[in-house]
Amino acid sequence: MNPQFLMDGLIAGAMIGLGAIGVTLTYSILRFANFAHGELLSWGAYLALALSGGLGLLSTTLSMPIGPFSFGWSLPLATILAIILTGLLALAVDAVLFGRLRSRGSAVIILVMASFGVSLALRSLLEFIFTSKPAYYTKALQIAVKIGGGLRATPDQLLSLGVALVAVVAIHLLMTRTDIGRSMRAVSENPALAGIAGVDVRRVIRVVWFIGAALACIAGIMTGLLVQIRPYLGHDLLLPLFAAAILGGIGSVPGAMIAGLIVGLSEAAAVQLVGAEWRAAVSFVILVAVLLLRPRGLFGRAA
Repeated sequence: MNPQFLMDGLIAGAMIGLGAIGVTLTYSILRFANFAHGELLSWGAYLALALSGGLGLLSTTLSMPIGPFSFGWSLPLATILAIILTGLLALAVDAVLFGRLRSRGSAVIILVMASFGVSLALRSLLEFIFTSKPAYYTKALQIAVKIGGGLRATPDQLLSLGVALVAVVAIHLLMTRTDIGRSMRAVSENPALAGIAGVDVRRVIRVVWFIGAALACIAGIMTGLLVQIRPYLGHDLLLPLFAAAILGGIGSVPGAMIAGLIVGLSEAAAVQLVGAEWRAAVSFVILVAVLLLRPRGLFGRAA
């Protein structure tokens, strides 16, 4: 087996892990599986594409590649703006739909079905605005460099791994070292009791939506940078995201990232062993196996 699958799996797994953190945080706080989360990856990628293109038109120097990377300063600047806009999109969806359903005491299955509807609506709107034609941040070619052990990676790929590492460390510190992080953990354990203790549950919910959307945006941008941007980008990653979230353990940020790497490496190995057409089946097998053998995941706690 070609050892290059390790690098391919790590890169794919890092993006899956970032998206899975948003899934696990949303589930632990709001108690429902948000199937619209994948669309936040797609919207984040397209928002960054539009903003980057606009900045490039304002100043051509912003489009000039930065050092060894394939993109200019327009993309990092657009990423910051895209994170904010994707977070606002998630907050708007919660205010218009999910928040109203929660206030009415709707059953979990209603929230889940509503998330399916949101997913279809967001994806269709994205396809209407940008069409289904694949898009790219840049078409510059990069040459993979040797990094040892028979592995190769492009500068953009190494950057994506670094960004994923920084993001997961930052979220872990936020969850464990800040007041809002402690409030999030309290609401995750018992929302009613946390509210009685003085925790602003509504504020916590808003923060969770924004953080989840921000991480989804970063994952979408990095995936689009390394592959291509399509309206179905997030939809195609939805099953791996949920597989990683459940495998890592609901509520565990490091667990979601580690599980994402496991899913990514498993998919990359499957491509070499049985063929690329079976790649999607790997996430499904992992998901079923975890639900049957260890429902609380690797780092989750027993109910």
